Amino acid sequence: MTKLRAFLEMIKFEHTIFALPFAYLGMLLAARGWPGWWAFGWITVAMAAARTAAMSLNRLIDREIDARNPRTANRPIQTGKISVRTTAIGALISIVILGLAAWLLNPVTFYLWPGALVFLVGYPYTKRFTWLSHFILGFTDGLAPMGAWVAVTGSFWRASDWPTWLLLAALTLWIGGFDIIYACQDVDFDRQEKLHSIPARFGIAFGLWLARVCHLLTVALLAWIGLWFGLSWPYWVGLVAVAALFVWEHSLVKPDDLSKLNLAFFNLNGYISLTIFFATLAALFVV
Repeated sequence: MTKLRAFLEMIKFEHTIFALPFAYLGMLLAARGWPGWWAFGWITVAMAAARTAAMSLNRLIDREIDARNPRTANRPIQTGKISVRTTAIGALISIVILGLAAWLLNPVTFYLWPGALVFLVGYPYTKRFTWLSHFILGFTDGLAPMGAWVAVTGSFWRASDWPTWLLLAALTLWIGGFDIIYACQDVDFDRQEKLHSIPARFGIAFGLWLARVCHLLTVALLAWIGLWFGLSWPYWVGLVAVAALFVWEHSLVKPDDLSKLNLAFFNLNGYISLTIFFATLAALFVV
């Protein structure tokens, strides 16, 4: 149990809340309602497994960098609470569970499983050579609603599948934007280690401005999705609330004051994810 707690602490399992509601969003919109317990259950398993694999691999691949960063030097793998071997086993088990869930959903999701692994494994390396790593992370997370869509429909290439690409774009920009904000706290370290991020390359002020643009485009894409499906008023109330949360998030972080960054990053983005999910749920089932 001690190792399990350390493992869940290391991968920040509770942060699955960022992407899981968007996966459910893709699932509900693809089915135009409830897809059935089989799809719901295995999509949930696939999402939890994918995120566990991604975070475990991230911690493994970046363990030496994290040990040198004062902000991350006290993580479980650095302090010895959990071993490299245990972390690797957790990542491998998660990858196998993800493959099993994909296989049980439908053949197309299983065929796409290796492609998802490329991004899950490859993302941690990207900050070593490109400041676009924020958007590669966003794209990797954006595969969640697309994967859920494919799990329900068995396709992503037909004209009727266009909304899943909007969801992918919305999540890419949303995650990419708040990852830029999060990277502002590591500017000095990233420059010292020659790691690539937008704030380290262009400065914190530019990074925060670009994050605002990303989140404005996220709201626009979510509005497009609402129009595409003709979603009723609860969705639009939720979207207004999401826009307000974005405004609040960006009011908390300033180039010369990052003291409230954790509130902006963890709390508000969790609220944003849940708000748009429940607004969509209400638009589909309540009204």
